[in-house]
This record gives sequence, C-alpha cells and structure tokens, in this order.
Amino acid sequence: MKRIIVTRNKWLLGMALSCLCAVGEVAAQEKRVNTQNPLPVLGEERMDLMFRETADLDTSVCVEDFLPVYAPRPAQVKDVYQPVLSLNGTWLFHEQPDADFYQRDNRADWKPIVVPGEWAMQGFKVDSAGWAGYQTYFTLPADWKDKQIRLRFDGVSSEAIVYLNGKQVGTHAGGMTAFELDITKALLLGENRLSVSVRSESQADMLGSLTQYAAHQLGGITRKVTLVALPDVYISDMRIVTDLDAQYKDAELKVYATVENRSSQPRTDISLQLNIDGLSTDIHQTLPTIAPGESWSGWVTGKVSSPRKWDCEHPHLYTLKMALNESDQTKEIVSRRFGFREVEVSGNRLLVNGTPVKLHGVCRHEMHPLGGRVITPELARRDVALYREANCNFIRTSHYPPCEELIEACDELGMFVELEAPVCWVGHHANENWKHLDYKDPKYYPYILQANMETIHFYRNHPSILFWSMANESYWNKGFAQVQVYVEKADPTRPHAFHDQAYGGFNNQGSTAPIANIHYPGPDGYKVAAKSDRPMTYGEYCHLNVYNRSELVTDPGIRSDWALALAPTWENMYHTPGVLGGSIWSGIDDIFQLPDGQAVGYGAWGPIDGWRRPKPEYWDMKKVYSPVKIHTKSLSPANEFLIAVENRYLFSNLNELKINWRYGDETGVADVDCQPGDSTLFSIVVDNPKATNELLLDIIDPRGFNVDTYRIPVGEQVQNRIQPLAKQKTTFQETEDSYLISGTDFTCKISRKDGRIVSLQRKGKEMLVGGPYLMALPLTGGGCYPNHNADTPPFNELCSKWNCKSVKAASRGEDIEIKVKGSYLEFTGSYTLSINASGAIAVTYTFKALQDVNPRQWGLVFEAPTLFDTAFWRREGLWSVYPSDHISRPVGEAKLFYNGLPKEIDPRMQPSWPWSYDFNQLGSNDFRATRRNIWYAGLRSEENGRIVVPSDGTQHWRSWLDGDRIQFLVADFATPGDELFLSSYYEPYRKPLKKGDTISGEIQLQCIPSK
Repeated sequence: MKRIIVTRNKWLLGMALSCLCAVGEVAAQEKRVNTQNPLPVLGEERMDLMFRETADLDTSVCVEDFLPVYAPRPAQVKDVYQPVLSLNGTWLFHEQPDADFYQRDNRADWKPIVVPGEWAMQGFKVDSAGWAGYQTYFTLPADWKDKQIRLRFDGVSSEAIVYLNGKQVGTHAGGMTAFELDITKALLLGENRLSVSVRSESQADMLGSLTQYAAHQLGGITRKVTLVALPDVYISDMRIVTDLDAQYKDAELKVYATVENRSSQPRTDISLQLNIDGLSTDIHQTLPTIAPGESWSGWVTGKVSSPRKWDCEHPHLYTLKMALNESDQTKEIVSRRFGFREVEVSGNRLLVNGTPVKLHGVCRHEMHPLGGRVITPELARRDVALYREANCNFIRTSHYPPCEELIEACDELGMFVELEAPVCWVGHHANENWKHLDYKDPKYYPYILQANMETIHFYRNHPSILFWSMANESYWNKGFAQVQVYVEKADPTRPHAFHDQAYGGFNNQGSTAPIANIHYPGPDGYKVAAKSDRPMTYGEYCHLNVYNRSELVTDPGIRSDWALALAPTWENMYHTPGVLGGSIWSGIDDIFQLPDGQAVGYGAWGPIDGWRRPKPEYWDMKKVYSPVKIHTKSLSPANEFLIAVENRYLFSNLNELKINWRYGDETGVADVDCQPGDSTLFSIVVDNPKATNELLLDIIDPRGFNVDTYRIPVGEQVQNRIQPLAKQKTTFQETEDSYLISGTDFTCKISRKDGRIVSLQRKGKEMLVGGPYLMALPLTGGGCYPNHNADTPPFNELCSKWNCKSVKAASRGEDIEIKVKGSYLEFTGSYTLSINASGAIAVTYTFKALQDVNPRQWGLVFEAPTLFDTAFWRREGLWSVYPSDHISRPVGEAKLFYNGLPKEIDPRMQPSWPWSYDFNQLGSNDFRATRRNIWYAGLRSEENGRIVVPSDGTQHWRSWLDGDRIQFLVADFATPGDELFLSSYYEPYRKPLKKGDTISGEIQLQCIPSK
C-alpha cells in the first residue's frame, strides 16, 4: 500500500515579508458591486497573472512572501511588568462619521459600543456600503517606553482602516482572520487615540458569504483587541512541529523561529533556549549576528524521549518556553502549550500517531442569540465541553476560523478540528452575486489566498487541528488550484480539504485536495466512499430538521425522528474504511435576536440551541456516536450476568473508564479490558437475581463526563399496564338532534347531524367535547433559505368539509354502537363508536382517499376541556434510557404549560428552564410532541379525571391546545417530517396515498373520573 506522509516534508525557509492587507473591488449583498476606492493588495499585478485560468500552475512559489506576521504573545519581557494588555471594553461609535473623524477627539458626541461586538446586535444601523467609526483611548504603562509595540485585532468585519493619533497605521480585509500592526512610531508618551474605520459589506464579506449567511449585517470589531510590548530584539514567529519516529514513541521537536532586530545596532550575542515543562529537554541555539532592521529565521531542534502523545481522548499538553537571551540576560520568554501529535494520509485513511481515525462530529457556527457571531471565551469552552459530552470527537469550524479560545479549548479538552478558511460559496448558486459575476476572475483569488494564509499561520501550533479546509461549497478552478499550492507549502504537517462534491454531477470539477469531501451523500454514500483512493469526509450530513418550519412549530416530536436517519448512516460510515467520518449539519441553532425585535437566520438546525440548551437531537447524537456499545438487549435473572460490549474508542482501552452498575440496591464497578476496536464479554455478579427487573450501566470517561447509559431489562417486562374497564349497563335515547347515552355516573351526547361527540361526562364532569375528526396531515416542507420567522403558523389541519350522510344508533350487548357514514373533500368512508357507561369507547374507521396525499400522520382527533392539561404516556423508545426532560422519554408526563415560566417568552431573555418547557400557542414542546409507539397515552385533569388510550406499541399520540379545548390525535400512521435534506433517508417510512387507497384503524379510549 502506498503511504503518503505529509508531516516530514521540509519547510521553506525565509523571512515573512508582510501580511496581506485588504482587497480590491467590493461587492455588497444587495446584488450590487461597490466601486469605492479599493484597499491595496500585495503583489497585485503578479498575482493577477498567476491566477488567470490560462496560466500554468506555479509550483515554485515562495510561501513565506505571503504569510502574515503574528508575533507570539510574550509571557515575559525584560523590565516589563505586564507585556500584554487588552483593549476590549467600551469604545465610542458613530454610524456615519465624518471622513476625517480620526483626526480629533470624539468623546463628546459619539455613542458607547462594546468591543468585541457586532454593531447590529447592539442596535446600530450602518449603510451597507458605508464606513462606520470606532474610537478608544489608552495610555501605555511607563515600563513600555522604548519597547516595540504591536496592535492585534483578532477580527474586524470586514474591512478596516486603523489610525493612531490621526495617522494611518494599517488596513485589512477579512472579518474572521486576525491582523497585527506595528504601531511603535505612531505612539505618544501620554494618552493615545485609536480610531478604526470599518465597512461591513466588501469583497471579503462576499467571498465568505458572511453577512448573507447570518441574514444580518456582521459589521464591527468582532474579536478581541490586544496591545503587546516587545523588546527591540524579539521573537516574531514560532512554528512548532513534532516529528514522531517510525514507532510513534520518540519525537524530534522542531521549532521554526524568526528573531527580528529593531534596534539601531548589530546584535551579536543572541541565543534561543527551549524548555518543556515536565520533560528534561533543554535545547540551545546560538544565532548569528543580526544587523539592524534585519532578522534571522531557522530551525531549533531537539530529541524528546517517549513524550506523552496528544489525541482527542488523551489531550496531553506540554508547555514550551522559548527564551530569547542576549549575553547573560533574558530579553523575552514566549510560552506556548502544544502536543506531540502527527497526522498522516495513508491510502484512503487518515492516521493520527499511526492510528486510523474515524471522525464523528458536527459543523459549528460561532453564534449567540444576542451577540451574533461574537461569543465569550467561556462560551467557546462550554461549546467544546457540550460536544465532547455528546460523544463528538470532531468539530468542523464552518465556514470560517473560530475565536482562538475555542481551539485552545479543543486542545485542552480533547477535540479534533477541521479548521476552515473564511471562503464560502465561490461560484455557488447559494450566493446570488455569482449570477452576474465570474467566479474564475483572477481578481478574487489574492483575497482567497490571503484568507487561507492567515488562517493557517494564526492557528498552526494547535494539536487539535487535523486538517485545513480551503473553502466551503465552492467551484474548483485554476485559482483554487494555485491557492492549494500555497496551502501545501504553508503547512506540510497537515493535509487539507476542499469542500466541493467529490463525485456526482453537481459541483464536481476535479479538485485534488488530499482529503476528499462530499456533502449530503444520502443513505448509500458509504458505498461510493469505500472505493475512494482518498480519505473521504462527509463535510455535512444528516442535516437536522429546519426548513419544514410549520411542521416543527406544530410538532417538536419530529426532532426525535432525526435519529432514524442518523443511526443507520453512522453505522455504515463507521464500518467503511474509506469514510474518514463526518460532521452533522449543524452543531448549533443559527437564530439571531436583533434589538429591534426581529429574529433572523437560517433557523433551529442544531442539537443545542443558541442558549446552549440540549435539544432532543443532542441525546440522539450522543447515543449514536457513543464509543461504548452494549449489545446485550435483555437478560434472564441469574447471579452472574454476561454483557457484550464493543469498544469504538480510537485510542482508549475500556479499562480506562468506569462502568458503574446498579441492580436493585446492589452497585459496583465492572472490570472490563477491551482494546480499541475490539469486542468482549464482561461479567457482573449479583447476590439477589430477583431483586429487580433491570440492570443499569453508567459509563464514565476518565475526564469525568458521562459517555453513555444503558438499561438492560432482566426477566419478563410488562409494558401495557392498562386494564380493560368492567362493562356497565348502558342505555340510549334519541332526540331530534342527538343520541343521549347514559349509565351510572356517565352521560354522552352524540350529534345526529354530524355523528360526533358533543359531550361526554363522568360524575357530571366533562371528559370529551368533540371528535372524532379524521386527520390526514400532509407532509409540509420548505426551501433552503435563511428565512426563519418567529411567527410561522402551525399546520394542524383536519380533513375539510365533513358531509355526514348517516348516523345510526343501536344496542350491541352492553354497548351502544353509533355508525356514521360521510365524506370529506379528501376522503370518504365511515366510523363506528362503541360506547359503554364504564367510560370505555372503541372507535373503528375506514376511509378511502378521494385525492392523492403524502401524509405525515393520519388517524382520529378528539377534543377535551382545557382542564386536561397534563399528557402522560408509556411508549417504546429507540434508546433504553433518556434524560428526564427529553420529549421522547419512554415514560412520563408533560404539562400543557409549565409552572414558573413567564406568560410570554421574551426571545432576548436567557431561559432558565429546559428546551422541552418552551411553548407556543399550542402548548409546551413537551406537551405537543408526538409520542411514537405508545403502549398507552392520555390526558389528566386534577378535577375531572383521566382520558386513557391503551394500545399495543403500534399507534402514536399527539396533543395540543386549540383555542378553548385540547385536541389529541391517535394516529395509526406517522412518518418523519418533510425536511428536504432528509428525504432520501425517510423514504422507507413514507406511505403516499393515491386516489382510491384506503386507511383504517381501531382506537380504544377510557374516560375515567376522578375519585
């Protein structure tokens, strides 16, 4: 087998000349091109020729000419108490400042704004082609005098012109990548005035589809701002490479460093010293004389014996300290956490430290409902922890680099990363600008190159990053092929991907990235991937429900059906070597609550919402991605239980975990020894085998979080605990408009006009006030647009225009039988009500379709008073264990509206309750969700009693508030919702009805009064 190793290539040496600044022509999102003066591009004429479609691919490029400068933040600088200062906080802002605003103090009449932050999320409105103004003031510490001062913006969206004390000190384009400026010569001894002119819509914004994607203007200083003090001779670059030997045991540490001399004198006694905390390594490198204004670049290397390796399950980090010494003095110390980790491509597998990996993760946007694309460091870390606890080992940073703190959390907590450059939909129809622009035009590719170089150089030292992504869903051409040359030379230690389509007729133009990509491959995608000669990642797959907006407003239970697509898909991916893995779309909801009350974005497409509350899909993802699979489905009572387990960890033996068990009052920790990828049996011994009917297993990762929980039934299980009601004497009488059915503590009125229940009472208390109504609810999807609307109406339509043809009543044994015939516009047929004074009702129905319909659910709907505000059920779940507030828990109760919540939910208020308690006009998410495969379900009123539907595990229940009554559906058919991205997965579950097709069913109800 041919083995391609991407980590041992030689680096191109040389001096990094400059970071690229800004871009040319600007395209706004309102389908118009902004022709304001463009900002300059480094080497524009030469690059324009290079990117022409007719030009030959230039493989001799010197990548160092195009790498930006990011001086490592110093941990220590001689004679400086604190060498790094944050400029985050409250700045001044103007939406339309004078052109020369940077020349003067604007404290008197400008408004405050928080940095980092989007201006739109703080209530400001700026013209799409206009420049907004920022200003702040700072005074340098006295011990920063005579130091080299650098100013770093981690992100300004999307074009910035920076002024210090009225002088322009730099420009930049690209809202999601950092830039750094040398401001030493523009500083004053006292107070300094920092001004930034910012334009949101630009060519960079268009090439990243950033504002379009967020459905609101992304303008602002959106990431942290930092001042750094450096000595006059300082470390301006540090690239860490860990090269493992053939056995992946020992390593060679390679640090490519650049030292700059900004003094007026030659520096002759300069050396670098490397130390690694926890290791005895001590590496020295004496440098040659560095002339004034010049720099030295080169490798500093040393051998390291048996370091602990970094992987996503064992995120071992070391701290590297690089000291810059002159004579006997330490001028500067740079400290950086890193991991010993090596990435290789071998055939169609990706190896980490020699082990083939399988990536199971999510795509993730940077978002917060109130902050937009700006989040706090604490929230970034929380995101990684949430995904890790959901058994994700991988995040794709769609479709731009995240804040630095997120990648630091991935390093520390253990999470593989695909880091994507801020390039999205170049040439793709999703960005409508390309209808009138040529995506092959070479003028776009200098920025695309800049975006990739800035992405790679800023994040390159993070061990969590396995590979880069050049662009999302873009059209491959000569321009991207030339950028790829730079990408390969910029970081030979990692492969990269390009997110087009690796096969098929759409957006498949022959890209050659080392990692192949496919989006939404469907249920059979693994069959193609198995034949791939490259590792193939499902860059996006198993898109969560979002575009079937009316369905989701109506029935949150649709979210639990998503597992029917994810579970089999992941099984096929896991067992196919050519499938590197995949990232679910998407990892988090993308809804922004603007200050003016608008809610915009693509919608609720994440397993967590914007407030970081787990949604139903979160548990499904955790279960599907679980690395510990218990294959024992049931047990017989015994003193010793043998449990079959499969270890799907990549690097961990199961003996590193705790498998806690509980059987009645007995508890213990199982002793399990199972290597990654293996299966085994383990034993649990109990004293009293008849103590209970279930064995509980709780699996804990060594890092302290729950991996998975299993309930294994032991012995006979009784699912349906609803006993038939004892029959009672039942009579009826006929009036002009009704049949009146009566018995002890029982009355029921049936309309002779339409054959429906008008009233059913037990002990004088209303139980039912309507029904049955036929429902054959059509599937209702929608298009792929960022058109989230908080006012989307529900879709709960009953069959329409009932024309009752006959209603007949008769005694049948102890029951009264009501036979009803009639037709709707959509169906014709009949139903029979068998009613007993005990409260038992049996309903049989048969209807024939009068037109074609592809139903999501069909069955009969009944109505109860609003006092029946608690739903309850017992059902057959997909998983043996669910969280207590999960809408698909197998046994539970749900309130129409939960106590302690406000009467109306303020969408800009952080919820203190679980997602299942959220509500709309139909009731809480919990109350109105479909319960599939019920053994029984019903409604309860403290005053009036219980309505119970006994069943056999084949029917489904749904309830909701409709004006002055509760409606509930007992469905004999239910299929997942009409999410367009999931249609191929759900096809086996559909039952489209043609004209003339028949639907039928039998429903049991029990109306039981309060005692």
